[in-house]
Amino acid sequence: MTEMGGYRDRVAQVDLGDGAVDYRGIDEEDAEKYIGARGLGVKYVFDAGPDVDPLGPDNRLAIMTGPLTGTQTVMSGRIAFVTKSPLTGTVTDSHHGGWSGARLKWAGLDGLLLDGASDEPVYLFVEDGDVEVRDASHLWGQGVHDTIDQLGEEVDGKVGRNVSVMAIGQGGENEVRYGCVINEDDRASGRGGTGAVMGSKNVKAVVVKSGTDMPKPADPETFQEGYQQAMEVIRESDVTAPNEGGLSMYGTNVLMNATEEIDGLPTKNARHTSTEAYSEADGVDVQAERVSGENVRENILVDEPTCHSCPVACKKEVEVDVVHKGEDMNVRMESYEYESAWALGPNSGHDDRDEIAVMLDRCNDLGIDTIESGNMMAMAMEMSEEGKLEGVGHLDWGDSETMIDLIDEIGHRSSDLGDLLAEGPERVADAKDAHGNKLSVKGQTMAAYDPRCMKGMGIAYATSNRGACHLRGYTPAAEILGIPEKVDPYEWEGKGELTVTFQNLHAVSDSFDICKFSAFAEGIEEYVLQYNGMTGRDLTEDELFEAGERVYNLERYYNNLAGFDGSDDTLPNRFIEGHPDAIPGTGASEGQLVELDQMLDEYYETRDWVDGVVPDEKLEALGIDIGPGTGVSAGDSAAPADD
Repeated sequence: MTEMGGYRDRVAQVDLGDGAVDYRGIDEEDAEKYIGARGLGVKYVFDAGPDVDPLGPDNRLAIMTGPLTGTQTVMSGRIAFVTKSPLTGTVTDSHHGGWSGARLKWAGLDGLLLDGASDEPVYLFVEDGDVEVRDASHLWGQGVHDTIDQLGEEVDGKVGRNVSVMAIGQGGENEVRYGCVINEDDRASGRGGTGAVMGSKNVKAVVVKSGTDMPKPADPETFQEGYQQAMEVIRESDVTAPNEGGLSMYGTNVLMNATEEIDGLPTKNARHTSTEAYSEADGVDVQAERVSGENVRENILVDEPTCHSCPVACKKEVEVDVVHKGEDMNVRMESYEYESAWALGPNSGHDDRDEIAVMLDRCNDLGIDTIESGNMMAMAMEMSEEGKLEGVGHLDWGDSETMIDLIDEIGHRSSDLGDLLAEGPERVADAKDAHGNKLSVKGQTMAAYDPRCMKGMGIAYATSNRGACHLRGYTPAAEILGIPEKVDPYEWEGKGELTVTFQNLHAVSDSFDICKFSAFAEGIEEYVLQYNGMTGRDLTEDELFEAGERVYNLERYYNNLAGFDGSDDTLPNRFIEGHPDAIPGTGASEGQLVELDQMLDEYYETRDWVDGVVPDEKLEALGIDIGPGTGVSAGDSAAPADD
């Protein structure tokens, strides 16, 4: 058990096979090594073994908070879903904000471990530190929004006041490989298929009912110093300043115009690096500005909700009226995010702002990842153009009306094309000989940052432990925003080291669990003060940073044991310098491609890895003493390639 501040020292382990619930404390050494949320979640998933079927009963789903979740700490409303991904086969963690993480902590739990599978649909009810497994047969087949409304009534509480619901929709039930978990605020644990894992276990939802029992810091003086310092830098930042900074004013979609202007916005399945280049080349009129944060704020914004203990309020709630196939539709939803608007908009060849809002709402209600959904449809558009979907279906570039219906078909697996796309890019590519059409790494599609423009994003996508992801190591902070300092986005040298720094830092914040956007203003100094003040520890900055390195290496170690190595640290062909299918950037990114081999060498050297594998000496140095080891030593090297 641990007596450190910030923890409840209570994790519920649920055997869904027989409905038994046991409770365990958090091992002190584990808490010190892996902090919480993401780090502890990976440890618990590792304990269940990496050699499991992601959609089988042996795959563990860990739902975890961190020692700072639900405290006064700035931006501390996060919760992590950690498991083996049915989309990628890697370990994955996916976080969402709002209030559900804080309420789980206030209800007396640090987390839940879901093992096995129920024979019938169930939901979990959490109150006063206890978990009850309840029947959910009457909820199966419903969308997320109806499920949340009904569960609020059943538990005699007020959703959004003293009740949080984290639910899956039909996407998770039907094991769409990028099914996700959505809470009452339309906040999604969106990536990696965590909702599909819940669906495979016949778990419809987790309902948390709580008061506001906020954990108190073990060292109030140190904590207050860190808190005040964090608030000061957040208020002074051009990005995070409340009611002034770009993120506060326009949400994440403040980046739409910014990436377009530097030719870093992948468009038309990343054939182009901006909508301007796409329009000129194809004779169309598609403009990123029409779906930008500025446009959204001016025309369809209706509210700006926020998460627990967050002064930034980046979430933008919108309302639109759309006529779809003769039907007048009114949709009010949050949140109109940059990544989602890009995937369902410019990367799919259109800029219909209001129809994107309808698509986002449908994805949320079905419980499927908006980024993956948009990228899968862009992939289908390119495949249709090349005749690779004959007999399955057809989708034209920019056909937003058909996209709206196809989202339903994916979530319900109700058509041949929807069922195919529900399998994710890797399986679609295998089935249709379409590997040149996918924008994925390790089976997960990339985000709205073109690596031909931002070379750090290229190496970050390639080496992400959960498949292509901008949130493992957010190098655009430095390459676009100049945080902590501006670096040349087109220069590859130094990007391996930069990516390692961001990956380790984000592993820390994800384990706390606080919002990554804190890193737009805060640094390791503010993190150390708040963490030490809350827990009562006395870590140095280097020691906390090493904890992040340990978490990242534990994930890579898991993946190594699951069959992944450096051969999986790659990028879509169209981005790689020297590849025959490479498509150079245009405009400000004219001629740019990714020098992947050089950056990988630099990255592996910084990590002390051997060709993408964590050597046993590195595991020992970081104190990772679980599992069999990789059997690789620091003196090993890759086998020579076959001629």
